[in-house]
Amino acid sequence: MNDLFNNVIGYTKSIVEFGFSLALVFLVVDVLFGGLTGIVDNVAALIDSFVSNGVVGLIALLFFLAIYKS
Repeated sequence: MNDLFNNVIGYTKSIVEFGFSLALVFLVVDVLFGGLTGIVDNVAALIDSFVSNGVVGLIALLFFLAIYKS
């Protein structure tokens, strides 16, 4: 049972890392070719949602970073 959970966690981490890599590629493409993918607007909206919520947004951002690092 423990091996099953470790496999699922491993696959999930791989998928998340792939998603972050893909987002980084889209971000570079968007910067180089000017609004082709629209990810810059999405990242700006995400950051704005954290900033506009004050302390709650800061706590949510720290929680997200803690999950990402583990």
